[in-house]
Amino acid sequence: MSSPPAAPGPIRPRRRFLADTTPLRQVPAFRRLWIGQSLAAVGTQLTVVTVGLQVYALTSSTFAVGLVGVFALVPLVALGLYGGALVDSHDRRRVALLASLALWVLAVAVAAQAWLHVDSVGLLYGLVALQSAAFAINNPARSAIVPGIVPREQLPAANALSGMTNAIALTVGPLLAGFLVGAWGFQAAYTVDAVTFVAALAGVWRLPAMPPEGGGATHRPGLRSVLEGVAFLGTRPNIRMTFLVDLCAMVLAMPRVLYPAIAATVLGGGARTVGVLGAGFALGSVLAGLFSGPLGAVRRQGAVVVGCVAVYGAAVAAFGAVLVWGPAGADWRLTACVLLLAVSGAADAVSAIFRGTILQVATPDALRGRLQGVFIVVVAGGPRLGDLVLGSTAEAVGDGLAALAGGLACVAAVLALARWQRRFTRYDARDPQP
Repeated sequence: MSSPPAAPGPIRPRRRFLADTTPLRQVPAFRRLWIGQSLAAVGTQLTVVTVGLQVYALTSSTFAVGLVGVFALVPLVALGLYGGALVDSHDRRRVALLASLALWVLAVAVAAQAWLHVDSVGLLYGLVALQSAAFAINNPARSAIVPGIVPREQLPAANALSGMTNAIALTVGPLLAGFLVGAWGFQAAYTVDAVTFVAALAGVWRLPAMPPEGGGATHRPGLRSVLEGVAFLGTRPNIRMTFLVDLCAMVLAMPRVLYPAIAATVLGGGARTVGVLGAGFALGSVLAGLFSGPLGAVRRQGAVVVGCVAVYGAAVAAFGAVLVWGPAGADWRLTACVLLLAVSGAADAVSAIFRGTILQVATPDALRGRLQGVFIVVVAGGPRLGDLVLGSTAEAVGDGLAALAGGLACVAAVLALARWQRRFTRYDARDPQP
């Protein structure tokens, strides 16, 4: 008689390595918003890269390309905080829909100036400023919508999916921009942006009404409302640190403003090389999002954020070192630069997932729009200010040294912040303390 089969051992859940798609499968509203934003993001990146290329073509100046960041930053800061207060006072779907409509009209205007061969840097600066103003209202509205439609336990997965969307856009957008500009000119790239942004309108249109808690009756947009949000941030050191460490990376070590000059003077290849460099950074972000499954089990999220920002700065510094001291040969240098930018992109993506999750978990719904307003000022405004910082530094010391110095400054700054705010490195996702 044969012996009975051995009792089965404990069932161990298979470790998830690929991105968790649960929010897409279980939350139809999030799925529609995500699809629309995914398609529109590609077109947006087309315009970001193409504007830099067009300004450089008109001026042959990295500083002039950096000034694009200034004209985007001012309205972003001015309206980002107010836009967050607006989001806390009105139906968030309606706010996002109107702001998206404004962005689409401006995308059409940018395409029109290229088709009409206006060739005015001043007009480009003005259109970028208006786009930034609309973005400052649109993004806090969209960001405040997500925690209202996605269960709390699924927020890290939703943030990873959104981050992967942006990373894919950063990969495809620059490559497509380089190809379209090189083959058919600036007009083609801008037109694709105007067409794809229709998807963003459709994604918001199908959302349900999303009024803030209390209907916004106790929160009127204005200076007082903005100050309430800033005061709340002042009492939440862990949330405040998510902003500060991101500023270290974006202001001190965002190398994208250097790409046109590097492609023209060091690596060769023109617009196509600019696209490859931008895609290298985004490729790292895509890979980080694709294999983000295990991130849901991370408890020491603050420590991971600090480590990721330090890795980001070190990779940018190494990128600059390759440009300054790397062996001769444009092909070798381009390969090394792309790999280092991929490392920096992956580190930035993981940092963004946890920074966004910490902010969403700790912020009450009634203040979510205003905190998202601060968040967008930092996340979108930081790189714009970084364009000016590195653009000005490059004019003085050269593109490679500017990247090297910026990366090292980023590492030093984030380690200093971690030492000053040690509580952040002990942040525990299972016992979140803002």
